[in-house]
Amino acid sequence: MMPMGRVLAKATHRHEDEGSAVIEAVIGVPAFMLFVGLIIFGGRTIMAHQAVESAAADAARTASIARSAGDASGTATAAGAASLKNQQVQCITQSVTVDTAGFSAPVGTPARVTATVTCRVNLSDLSIPGVPGSLTVTESATSPIDTFRER
Repeated sequence: MMPMGRVLAKATHRHEDEGSAVIEAVIGVPAFMLFVGLIIFGGRTIMAHQAVESAAADAARTASIARSAGDASGTATAAGAASLKNQQVQCITQSVTVDTAGFSAPVGTPARVTATVTCRVNLSDLSIPGVPGSLTVTESATSPIDTFRER
């Protein structure tokens, strides 16, 4: 059995941690929200890189099956833009450049075409301290031109 003094002491000290949950929430919730925001930022960055890389591959493949350098440039640009649109990437600005120097190689000589896709992705809606308002993603892909096809 406890003496009466100890019982009273326990009864008067049992509410010392009142309000600590509020303090924990004030500190913890913003930290958690920052963590979630950084996960979203990372996911959007990775998805943008994958989409732009896929668009570059589509553009290079489309250019490699064209009959001339002029056709290759036009069809590759359209294919890269269509790929970004199909993947629902929201680019502030985008560009597709195609290196068609391989089309000037003589028939029978191995040649290739390279497509480079650049997309500036908007990140301003995240509102995370230290995260830029936009991110420029650039990827390139190369595809061989048929060695024995007339150019």
